[in-house]
Amino acid sequence: MTTNLIARLSRGAAPAVIALALAACGAGEAAQRQDLRAAEPGKTAEATKLASAELPADAPLMVIYKSPSCGCCAKWVDHIRANGFRVEIHDGDAEVAARKTEWRVPREMHSCHTAKVGDYVIEGHVPAAEIKRMLAEKPDIAGLAVPGMPRGTPGMEGPYPADRYDVVAFTHDGQTSVFASK
Repeated sequence: MTTNLIARLSRGAAPAVIALALAACGAGEAAQRQDLRAAEPGKTAEATKLASAELPADAPLMVIYKSPSCGCCAKWVDHIRANGFRVEIHDGDAEVAARKTEWRVPREMHSCHTAKVGDYVIEGHVPAAEIKRMLAEKPDIAGLAVPGMPRGTPGMEGPYPADRYDVVAFTHDGQTSVFASK
């Protein structure tokens, strides 16, 4: 599945695929905000963002760049927080694109949000368990990515069957390898 997706993305379909997925995510944003209010009565979305301050000071800090209107990005951030990461969120589509360029994320790895934890880049819906594994093993890579937006990845859960997907390691010079298969 991922091999076919990467092939399609490398032929220039990435912007269209991601735009469609982001549009779908944005459609659920109001419902997600309502769910946040229902789950945490009296808390605003901003207060929920600050919840990571309750984590230990030595918890890894992840700096996340995402679209303010993307519901799946917000769900992925919740997944990251729930797995012990402190987060610093920067909302803005232009910022997301700038970080992808600055951190040399290979185009075929692009997804809807980009983050950095330590010296590593995280692109897309990478599961927290794989991020923790990477931080523990300290491989000589630039980061991890889940290209596109596969169903069933953290933040992309739903009432549909999950896709099989690869968590891909990438280097600064654009080399890729499979880090984990899900």
